[in-house]
Amino acid sequence: MTYLLDEPPAPAPDPASSLGDGEAADPRDARAARARRVARQAAPIGLGAALMLVGILAWSALQPKAVPLTRGDVRDAIESALASRTPPPARGEGAYALIRPSLVLIESEGADPDVRTDDGQGTGVVITDAAEILTALHVVRDAETITVRFADGTRAHAMIASADEENDIAVLQPDNGPTVIVPAVLGNPAGLEIGSETFAVGNPFGLYGSLSNGVVSGLERSFRDPETGIVHTGLIQIDAAVNPGNSGGPLLDRDGRVVGIVTALINPTEQHVFIGIGLAVPIDVAGGAAGLPNY
Repeated sequence: MTYLLDEPPAPAPDPASSLGDGEAADPRDARAARARRVARQAAPIGLGAALMLVGILAWSALQPKAVPLTRGDVRDAIESALASRTPPPARGEGAYALIRPSLVLIESEGADPDVRTDDGQGTGVVITDAAEILTALHVVRDAETITVRFADGTRAHAMIASADEENDIAVLQPDNGPTVIVPAVLGNPAGLEIGSETFAVGNPFGLYGSLSNGVVSGLERSFRDPETGIVHTGLIQIDAAVNPGNSGGPLLDRDGRVVGIVTALINPTEQHVFIGIGLAVPIDVAGGAAGLPNY
């Protein structure tokens, strides 16, 4: 741009002249002006929102008041949720816990090495407050010495108090018992059906306190003892694993009650190992043979 000599330049346009009313050249003034315009435009909306808020508050005041949660409420809710996701203990755990204090390891030494005594080891179960032990007769037959070990580790010598050859059942009387004597809970074998869950507990091959699980495979079975030639009848057939050392041990129902005494396993070979068929004398028969009351 050029200017005539001796003439002052035309004044520059005033920035404020291009602004609307209430606006200023200063940026801070401009921002303030815009804020005032927004407030004027939002005023009707703000009034409507305020009326709506008043309505909500009035409606809430008419509703029943919620009781505030306490820490105990929250804790109980969490425990309930966790419990609903936690599976109950397996049946075997409860059954084993019930029979464990009553379980006995039996060791016998026979005068005749050819007498069958399950390689000198077997199982028994405490059945009376006097620590009398129910077992299979063949475990202790013709033994010169019988040693028993209770669940708490107490060891004692024992003698045969009574025996029933026909049912292969014997009762042992130890010369002393554990500090706390816990007789087993006896059940009702008449309640068993084919397919009923069972547990066999014993000391197979000297492995103390072993539990195996299975079902009743048959009822009223007969078995001829190859050692004595005696035919045992009315036996419970099971598929829970039993091996030498299990003889004389308790057969449990699903609730841990003794419903039989394991006496034999069937194997068509010459091997004394389990192949799927075990036999037990019903506890009412065994109890009667042992002279237990109510049997």
